[in-house]
Amino acid sequence: MKNWLFAAGLNGALAVLAGAFAAHALGPRLDPRMLSAFSTGATYHLVHALALGIAALAARGAARRRAQIAAGLFLAGIILFSGSLYALAMTGLIYFAYATPAGGIAFVAGWIMLALAALKTETA
Repeated sequence: MKNWLFAAGLNGALAVLAGAFAAHALGPRLDPRMLSAFSTGATYHLVHALALGIAALAARGAARRRAQIAAGLFLAGIILFSGSLYALAMTGLIYFAYATPAGGIAFVAGWIMLALAALKTETA
């Protein structure tokens, strides 16, 4: 749980930095479409940093394995989805966009796995 919480905190900080970078440094440098792609990456990065933290906190008892899988999927999604959008916006190289759907699938799978982890949690 500690490692996933660390990853969540680190990714939250990176997402905020990416959003600030987009807002303050990239505006005059990128065309609106690429700026939008970068900003979308930062938004999804931040949302899924939080999801990663939730999965880390859920990784207890019978839900542990499913929550850990969810955390791994969220991290993979951040790397593939947000990372590909960051790279696309910064380089203009379209082939980075081919990783974006795989990241989106990882995000969806992570949410499904988190929901399945919830079914394994002990109720108070």
